[in-house]
Amino acid sequence: MATEKEVVLTLDGLKKLEDELEHLKTVRRREVAERISQAREYGDISENSEYEDAKNEQSFLEGRIITVEKMLRNAKIIDDGIIHSDTVGLGATVKLKDLENGDTLEYTIVGSAEANPAASRISNESPVGRALIGQKSGTTIAVEVPVGVIKYQIVDIR
Repeated sequence: MATEKEVVLTLDGLKKLEDELEHLKTVRRREVAERISQAREYGDISENSEYEDAKNEQSFLEGRIITVEKMLRNAKIIDDGIIHSDTVGLGATVKLKDLENGDTLEYTIVGSAEANPAASRISNESPVGRALIGQKSGTTIAVEVPVGVIKYQIVDIR
C-alpha cells in the first residue's frame, strides 16, 4: 500500500475537521437516512428519482466521511509555539510587496487542507507558498504563475 500523504493542519484546522466529521456522522447521516426512508414510501424504487437522489447524496456523504477520517489520521499539527519570525514556515503570516504595482499583500501559510485564498490562507504547496517557505524578511522572490512571473519582496514575517 502506498504511504498516505501527511496532512498539515493548525490546531484551528484540526478542530474544524473534527467538528465537520462529528456533524457528518450524526446530523447529516440521520437527514440522509430520513430522505431515503421517505423516498421508499413513494413506491417502486426502480423509477424513483427522489430515492436515487438520496442514495447519491448518501454515497457522497460516506465518501466525505472517509476523506475526513483519513485526513485526521494523517494529520501533522503545526505548533504555533515553534514558528520562527525570521524565516517563512507553516503557520507564519507573511506581508509581501508586489514589486510591479506596489500592492501590499498578507498571507498565512497553511497546509493544503486548510487553504482558502479568499481568506488569505495559502497552501505551502501553491506556487507562492512554495516560493516563500524558508525565505527571510527582505528577500525578493519570483513566482511563476500562469500569466507570467510575479516578483514579491518579503516585508514582514510573524
